[in-house]
Amino acid sequence: MPRSWSSKDERQYEHVKESELDQGRTPKVAKRIAAATVNKQRTKDGRTSESDSGKASGGPKHPRSSSRPGRTASSARSAQGRRRKARSSK
Repeated sequence: MPRSWSSKDERQYEHVKESELDQGRTPKVAKRIAAATVNKQRTKDGRTSESDSGKASGGPKHPRSSSRPGRTASSARSAQGRRRKARSSK
């Protein structure tokens, strides 16, 4: 484990690794996931040199641009078509 990890980080690493092994992951994958989890938390807490470099945090890579979440362009078009049909049948 890196020297920069605190004892809390090491406990978290062991906990996540054991949890991943219990879920049937291979030891290699469990270690990778545990290390990534600890490093992500350290970055979020501002305890890494990377956290000061202005790099984007772990947020979504492609945030939705729609002002109405959950509404896709195709569903908006179909709703528009239903409104037209309702008006024309009156």
